[in-house]
Amino acid sequence: MSATDWYAHKSLGEGLYWIQEKFFESSNRANIWLLRGSHQDVVIDTGLGLRSLPDYINSKSLLGDDPQRKNPLLAIATHAHFDHSGGLHQFQQVGVHSAEVDALANGDNFETVTWLSDREIVQAPWPGWRARQYRVKAVQPTHILQEGDVINLGDRQLTVLHMPGHSRGSICLHDGDNKMLFSGDVVYDGAMIDWLPTSQVSDYISSCERLVGLVDSEQVDQVMPGHYHTFGAKQLHRIASGYIDKAGTCPARFSTFAWRTLAGLALRASNTRGIC
Repeated sequence: MSATDWYAHKSLGEGLYWIQEKFFESSNRANIWLLRGSHQDVVIDTGLGLRSLPDYINSKSLLGDDPQRKNPLLAIATHAHFDHSGGLHQFQQVGVHSAEVDALANGDNFETVTWLSDREIVQAPWPGWRARQYRVKAVQPTHILQEGDVINLGDRQLTVLHMPGHSRGSICLHDGDNKMLFSGDVVYDGAMIDWLPTSQVSDYISSCERLVGLVDSEQVDQVMPGHYHTFGAKQLHRIASGYIDKAGTCPARFSTFAWRTLAGLALRASNTRGIC
C-alpha cells in the first residue's frame, strides 16, 4: 500500500491540515496536524509511521512551492507514545520534550507504550504485516524542547507548554496570536488516561489547572487535540475542570493504581518479545 492510500487529509484553512491514517481504526488513532508558516512548516505528531508521511505530504503538495521556505519540515511529538511518535524517524528535524528524549533515542517501546493489535489495522500496509512485529523505531531528536520555548514559523509562533500527567514529557503547543492550542493527549474529548506507567495524577491535576487558566484568561478559542474532534474553549474548561474534580477521589485513585499495575505488566510482557 502506498502512502497516498494510507493517509487522508482535510484542509482547515489558514495553512492548517488535519491528517489521519485511514486504515488504523481505533481510539488510539492519533490526529496528525500539519501547520504551514512563512519560513518553517511543522508536523505535530506523526502517527504509527507504517507508511511515509513525508511522501504523502509531498505527493499532495501540501507544502506548496515557495522558494523562500528553506528549512526542512519539523516534526514535533506532543509526547513519545507510539501512536504519536511512530513516524518521527522519517523526518530530518525532530522535536520532543527533554523528559522523553532518551525514550525515543533508545527506541524504548515500554515508555512509548507500544500496544497494537491486528484488529486495529483493518488493511495491512504490506503483505504479511502483523501487529506483533510493530515497534517504534529509535530516532535522535534534533530539537530538545522545554517549557516556554518558542517555535518560530515566520508568520506565526508556537509556544511550548510542558503539561505532564498523561506522560512525563507531554506538551501542548500554543499559538497565542490565533488562540489555538495543539493539545496532544493532555486533553481531548474522551476519557483522559492517567494510569500508564509514566503517568502521574498530581501532575495531571496541575496541568488541567493550567488549562482552566488559559480559558479564564481568554488565551484559547480552539483546541486541536491528539484524538477525536476539535472543540472550543467552553468544552476545554468543562473537560479540564471535570478531571480536577474527580481525580483526587478515593475510587479514582484506586482505579488508577489498578490500571497502572495491569498496564505495566502487559507492556513489559509485550515489549520483551522477540521482534520477528
